[in-house]
Amino acid sequence: MIEWLMFTTIGALLTGGIAGVLARYFVSLAVFDLLGGWLPWGTLAVNLTGCLFVGFFDASAAKRGFGGRHGRMLLMTGFCGAYTTFSALILECDSLLRAAPLRGAAYVLVSVAAGLALFRVGSVFGGN
Repeated sequence: MIEWLMFTTIGALLTGGIAGVLARYFVSLAVFDLLGGWLPWGTLAVNLTGCLFVGFFDASAAKRGFGGRHGRMLLMTGFCGAYTTFSALILECDSLLRAAPLRGAAYVLVSVAAGLALFRVGSVFGGN
């Protein structure tokens, strides 16, 4: 029983992680191609949509038991964990704050405020 649980948990994490990292790469690339690089738009787009996804998945799991344990591992830990780029966000915020303090401060504010707002939107759509 324990071996089956470990296998399915690891399988869920790997599957979600592979999907998340590929989605992150292609979304970031598409947004960069669309908007250019004067701000890290690709990272912003991934972080904000990741907040929306996590809010939706979290509320859906809490409200309807959506996905169960392995569904949460697949979607929240695997996919969202690989998809979102919070560590890259922090690195880019620090660089922007040093190079262009006003632009950096605006980027931090938009990332956090819009991320929280989209988390709540995802929660509402997820049933919370």
